Amino acid sequence: MTIRVLPEIVVNRIAAGEVVERPASAVKELVENSIDAGAGRIEVALRDGGRSFISVADDGGGIAGDELALAVRRHATSKLAGDDLGAIATLGFRGEALPSICAISRLDIVSRADGADGAWRIHVEGGRASTSRPAAHAKGTRVEVRDLFFATPARLKFMKTARTELGHAVDAINRLAMVHPEIAFSLSEGTRTVIRLAGQQGELFASRLDRLGAIMGREFADNAIPVEAEREGLRLTGHAGLPTLNQANASAQYLFVNGRPVRDKLLFGAVRGAYRDFLASDRHPMLALFLDVPSAAVDVNVHPAKTEVRFRDAGLVRGLIVGALRHALTGAGHRASTTVADAALGAFRPEDTGVSSAPAYGGGHGRGRVPAGLAERADAFHAPLPGLQAPPSGADADSGGTPDAEDGSCADYPLGLARAQVHGTYVLAQTADGLVIVDQHAAHERLVYERMKRAMEADGVARQGLLIPAVVELEEDACARLGARAGELAELGLVLEPFGPGAVVVREVPALLGETDAASLVRDLADELAEFDEALSLKERLADVCGTMACHGSVRAGRRLNAPEMNALLREMEVTPHSGQCNHGRPTYVELKLADIEKLFGRR
Repeated sequence: MTIRVLPEIVVNRIAAGEVVERPASAVKELVENSIDAGAGRIEVALRDGGRSFISVADDGGGIAGDELALAVRRHATSKLAGDDLGAIATLGFRGEALPSICAISRLDIVSRADGADGAWRIHVEGGRASTSRPAAHAKGTRVEVRDLFFATPARLKFMKTARTELGHAVDAINRLAMVHPEIAFSLSEGTRTVIRLAGQQGELFASRLDRLGAIMGREFADNAIPVEAEREGLRLTGHAGLPTLNQANASAQYLFVNGRPVRDKLLFGAVRGAYRDFLASDRHPMLALFLDVPSAAVDVNVHPAKTEVRFRDAGLVRGLIVGALRHALTGAGHRASTTVADAALGAFRPEDTGVSSAPAYGGGHGRGRVPAGLAERADAFHAPLPGLQAPPSGADADSGGTPDAEDGSCADYPLGLARAQVHGTYVLAQTADGLVIVDQHAAHERLVYERMKRAMEADGVARQGLLIPAVVELEEDACARLGARAGELAELGLVLEPFGPGAVVVREVPALLGETDAASLVRDLADELAEFDEALSLKERLADVCGTMACHGSVRAGRRLNAPEMNALLREMEVTPHSGQCNHGRPTYVELKLADIEKLFGRR
């Protein structure tokens, strides 16, 4: 078989397959070029999801007329002043993006350099460039790509629908817009404007949060906590959502390294590790983190798409992210996301039956509007008659009467004062401007878990011996797993030992759990261990093990609490970090403001 050198055009088309995977890849590369050119406004237009037409226009520095032909040549770039790949300060540097796009499409570039008398245009079709010629254009550059993949038709067979390809392009632009809140971005598909982001002014932290709110939603901006940490030359900034603001996938996790959007397993793993105490394994937090690393400490030249990086000290990076996120979450205290209250209020709002466009009451919660004056007349109708005192509230059937308040007023306590217990499960507390509903089991589960963590960090978990050791029958495999981890379980306060081939005997349990069903606890732990990686220690899976123990040791639903017990639960929640959610990310309480309650009754 004869060896031959492939033609340059074929080489370029092969290389283009790595750089331009889909229309969104071309959009990303072109927008990055605009950012590197110092643009203050970037406008993107697509047709057919980008397959038939892509246009990216900016007001950046532009390209000189005598350099246009050089700009579409492979490995020609203005981003590297020297040959040091360890000193990359721009998004692009490989000199592959434009030539790769040119090799598989019909491309036009018209550009006017800053200070130039006029603009110049060049046309490239399937990798063959025309000579540049004068054109009319304002300062900046406009790149138009037509018939993407026309030179590689096999790639077209793997394209998704126009809607799907548009979604990928939107995601690519949004990620770059998060890093550069000072730049205005727009994206249109046909006659429809999909993205319109104005340039943000002011301090970076505030402007970045405004940009994140515009992209990720107002709910994220309202329930995000700032993250800022620095260690050994590495700096981490950004915003992270409260644990109760979570999703079923990781699509709302945006990670950046030196201003470059990346999808790195190390970073995603660090985020999961930081939230392990607060979320179930199938839930994911919302966040945007920006990591600044010295150029010499990171390699961005891993893949042509530039979405993968390699760190010189991966452990330092992981530790910084985990530590910064946990510190920020601790600072949030007992706070839970406002979406919890919004969801609760949404459940009360009247559904649209299709019979009438106006709700009976609700102050605008339905599609229609309450007729003018109706809310005021309803308010007057419900007011007490002159000279008639309102009857006292009835005693709660489950709690045995309304508990007496503590000394002090509701305004003295963020979670208010307990007023009643409902169905032996929920504690109702009155705050200065509303009410709080607490799930007593979920709240106490978090409190017990936090006590166990503090005990582990101090002198170890105190144990309580069982008067009569509990013998628990299990399958032999489960007994073997428990026996192999007996020493580690003892550090967590659970002392057990093998008792024949199919049983274990429990001699001591964590004192924090109080009275607990030792047999049920051991069976649950055996199931947990079956899912663990054998290489992981229990301390590394502390959240899972302690969470299981805390669940067994917490106040169960259905248990009656008296007034001092309810108020003690509220006071401990106020001073315990992370008490706004249980170990699985579910909220421990819902706070409803008086104004929102009044809306439900048409008083507002």
